Amino acid sequence: MEHYSEIITIDPNIRFGKPCIRGMRISVYDVLSWLASGMTNKEILDDFPELTHEDIRACLSFAADKEHKVRIA
Repeated sequence: MEHYSEIITIDPNIRFGKPCIRGMRISVYDVLSWLASGMTNKEILDDFPELTHEDIRACLSFAADKEHKVRIA
């Protein structure tokens, strides 16, 4: 996904400026944590019907991009 910037938003008034999904209070960290704990996309979408498959992909894309930019000194 190239355009996660259309889905991932950062607003200092929402979750203290953490990257969130479409201005909601669900953060990228939340989604990544659910996936890391073993939840499937379907389970996440069942629990949070306001999310979409594209939202989950955007979170993964955002995290991959941030990881790619990390440099070890």
